[in-house]
Amino acid sequence: MPNNAQAIAELKAHLGDRLSTAPSILHLHGENETYYDNTPPDAVAFPNTTAEVSEIVKICHKHGCPVIPWGVGTSLEGHALPIRGGVTIDMINMNKVIEVAPEDLYAIVEPGITREELNTELRATGLFFPVDPGANATIGGMTATSASGTTTVRYGKMKDNVMALEVVLADGRIIRTGSKAKKSSAGYDLTRLFVGSEGTLGIITQITLKLHGQPEAISAAVCEFPDTASAVNSVIMAVQMGLPVARMEYVDPMSIKALNAYSNLSMTETHHLFMEFHGSDSGVAETADRMKDIAEDFGGGGFQYATKAEDRTKLWHARHNAYFAMKAQKPGTDGISTDVCVPISKLAQAMDDTIADVEAHGWQAPIVGHVGDGNYHVLFLFDRTNAADLALAKDLTARMNMRALELGGTVTGEHGIGIGKMKYLEAEHGEAVNVMADIKRAFDPTGIMNPGKIVNVN
Repeated sequence: MPNNAQAIAELKAHLGDRLSTAPSILHLHGENETYYDNTPPDAVAFPNTTAEVSEIVKICHKHGCPVIPWGVGTSLEGHALPIRGGVTIDMINMNKVIEVAPEDLYAIVEPGITREELNTELRATGLFFPVDPGANATIGGMTATSASGTTTVRYGKMKDNVMALEVVLADGRIIRTGSKAKKSSAGYDLTRLFVGSEGTLGIITQITLKLHGQPEAISAAVCEFPDTASAVNSVIMAVQMGLPVARMEYVDPMSIKALNAYSNLSMTETHHLFMEFHGSDSGVAETADRMKDIAEDFGGGGFQYATKAEDRTKLWHARHNAYFAMKAQKPGTDGISTDVCVPISKLAQAMDDTIADVEAHGWQAPIVGHVGDGNYHVLFLFDRTNAADLALAKDLTARMNMRALELGGTVTGEHGIGIGKMKYLEAEHGEAVNVMADIKRAFDPTGIMNPGKIVNVN
């Protein structure tokens, strides 16, 4: 039987004031970015080293006490909620850049550093880390959820940018996966297994990341479209032509209205693409011109460039704040922010069908999307105290997920499974879910690693 109290007593003796049971700390680590109720842990540990993480896990393993890793809590499917109590391991103190190798284009970092902090550290090297999920998430959290975001269309997601890991297993053993080499055929690819495992197989304590050179030139652009299909068809053509676009973001009219109000913009309330181009001065200019021609062929207009850093920053800051801008349109509401990903040829159909479904129930829901890779997001805003509204939001989400599967897609392109999307995993993967459960049992036979997430095991 689990004995959380005994585990916490031993951890207190080991960590001293870096093991907290203060109500305010527990409450903070029971919060989340969506509608789930606050679910506090029994205690929060603040380790400084991998060795301390190992010792914490060994103690918890001995007493059957759940352990839940914590970055900054920006995940959207309840990934870090301690739904069975236990000890949350907050990685905030493990936030160092251990090594940067400019000649080999990699950096080794601790999990608690955020992506913005990492790129600040890298400025003098002429390199940067490109994965941008919008939120200033920790690298550990981004790795654990296999995050992606606005730059995926050019630079890939976390699985494409993690070379090696250091991981603490459920019994406290420390293993290293991958290497500093660009490729390997040595055994099972454990690195990719842990990327996206959401803390259910082990706790990531060190990450080796691919870096990229800062582009010589960067240009952003916005373009208006009369409807979803024309915007998406422009994206499809650009992808098929191999245009080296770094970001391609769809923003619907409702979202544009919210961004105008929240970020002091003055864009026409219609369908938009936000784009960014990286490369040489001449290459960026040529790509932008070709993209403008493509957009106009599909009915796009009002193509505007932004080459000044402050103008680009304002544009992408507005895009990244879309969630808060939309919530500001309906003060006091809670939201379900959900994502799916479909083959890009099916994207317009999936989005239009979702809009029709929402409007048929008398609702409106803003849509934004990383359309260069077929990924879009819908935000359902509602009063959490209204049971009918919550039920409708969940029902609309369910149909959106199943629609994506029918079109050959996935129920989540980047948010992950957590607790919110567990019910859809079997519909997507079938018998493979049982294989996932077998893997979980092999790595975590006592079931202490972030239990109740991704797959249920006995």
